[in-house]
Amino acid sequence: MPSLALQRAFPLASLLYAATLWGLIWYPYRLLEAAGVGGVASSFFTYAVPLLAFGWLHRRSLAVARGRWRWLAALALVAGWTNLAYVLAMLEGEVVRVLLLFFLSPLWTVLFSRVLLGEKLNRVGVGVMALSLGGAVVMLWRPDGAWPLPTNRAEWLALSAGVAFALSNVISRHLAGVADGARSVSIWFGVLLLTLAGLVAFPGDLDFVAGAGGHVWLLLAGVGLAIASVTYAVQYGLARVPANQAIVIFLFELVVAAVASYFLAHEHMDRQEWIGALMIVTASLFSGHMEDAQRKEAADA
Repeated sequence: MPSLALQRAFPLASLLYAATLWGLIWYPYRLLEAAGVGGVASSFFTYAVPLLAFGWLHRRSLAVARGRWRWLAALALVAGWTNLAYVLAMLEGEVVRVLLLFFLSPLWTVLFSRVLLGEKLNRVGVGVMALSLGGAVVMLWRPDGAWPLPTNRAEWLALSAGVAFALSNVISRHLAGVADGARSVSIWFGVLLLTLAGLVAFPGDLDFVAGAGGHVWLLLAGVGLAIASVTYAVQYGLARVPANQAIVIFLFELVVAAVASYFLAHEHMDRQEWIGALMIVTASLFSGHMEDAQRKEAADA
């Protein structure tokens, strides 16, 4: 039997591994783009790998969850867009700005929980909304006084990925009791479905296949296996680590991405972006305490 310390350390290490890998995943996708593999095509092949390699392992959990197929389908589409938009944004935009816009997701989670689940907006939720919005305004503020909105397609994609991620979290609450494996397969299938539609609409994205070397296929397979490992690591960790502790670990992704983008892509942030980033990160940290505050208010009622 593993020691108690090891039982506690392994879930934390799993989440730290996932955060590190997500902070680096943009780089192999950029290498694939440089080799002629566009974002839609690379997403199709990299998400086909875990679905084909591991999807069959979860056929029993999918059969058990077939009565929840509507919510699983919703999760597939919403989480599928989350992952696809994230990859496309990382290919076109500045890494850290994309991540910061994505990390506005706690703001959207508060709103979706209020509208779709009828949850009351407590003081922590108000603070999360105010800090998130304030951070976004500071980061996107333009000297000409124009509205502080995303200025290019990559930033809009990043924003939409964060919105979709928040919505997928709310949908997941409706899938309580459904095995993690069934959810994983749904997400992988969702990305595959969306990218397949994109490839049907723009078949020229597959032109690389004719001249792709072995190193391209190996990189596609490697990224696909990495995505599968991250999926399992997140599931394992979240089931065993408190939410407010997990959010702190996930923010390590920003650190990894900032360092990696500086050395690998020669990107850097100015003072205005750092201030906005600090506000958004603080909002994310507070979001981990929202459920604690809701339970306390319910107990006091």
